Amino acid sequence: MPLSAIDLNSDVGESFGNYTLGLDGEVIPLISSANIACGYHAGDPAVMRRTVACARTHGVALGAHPGLPDLVGFGRRNMDVTLEEIKDFVTYQIGALQAVARLQGARLQHVKPHGALYNMAVRNSAIWDAVAEVTAGLDDRLILFVLAGSDRAELESIGRRRGLRMAFEFFADRAYNADGSLVSRQQPGAVIHDHDVVAAKVLKLVREGRVQSIDGGEIEIKAETICVHGDNPQALALVQKIRETLAAAGVGVKPPGQFL
Repeated sequence: MPLSAIDLNSDVGESFGNYTLGLDGEVIPLISSANIACGYHAGDPAVMRRTVACARTHGVALGAHPGLPDLVGFGRRNMDVTLEEIKDFVTYQIGALQAVARLQGARLQHVKPHGALYNMAVRNSAIWDAVAEVTAGLDDRLILFVLAGSDRAELESIGRRRGLRMAFEFFADRAYNADGSLVSRQQPGAVIHDHDVVAAKVLKLVREGRVQSIDGGEIEIKAETICVHGDNPQALALVQKIRETLAAAGVGVKPPGQFL
């Protein structure tokens, strides 16, 4: 059945000190949920504060985007860490952004792990469970963003056990493997920059609940939120094209907190 509403999220707040990354000022007004870096893989306290303020100005829901403590690798390199260490990393980062948001009279809507942490969780559901445990402990009203195409039943079971809502996420600018996982960024074609190709993917998702995998086949995808990476050089054009495509298809854009 075609979707009537879906969330549009982007990873933002990834600048650091004197280094500027992404097109936050242009992208944030066009999305409904912002995944804000919390200082481990990117971002810093001042960037967090400014990003929260920008998102609030445009009525965009706030989310923590915790990653592995790897600024040099932008959180995209796997690390040999324990579940307890992951819990500590996630607690530290969500708590920091919660404090920043609270001082501006706001609260977080969601949590979305970043980069390697996200991909490690896709391969090991015990990591999803660890992140869900911490998230629920900090605020059980939060929504956990997880990969659409993964084992939905297992992830929903984790959500029920931890008392959390899950929002299943589709990556508009990433290629998919036949098993529903994302194609490694080390492979050609993993990141899609052509906004017409991205728009076609989004249209197929909202109309049919399917996406073409990199081998030419199709896989079923049920999603409540669509991601466009803020550090993609074509992020602004991609978000604009996606919004046009959704509007033409009669699909509203709103944060998942309003319809889950």
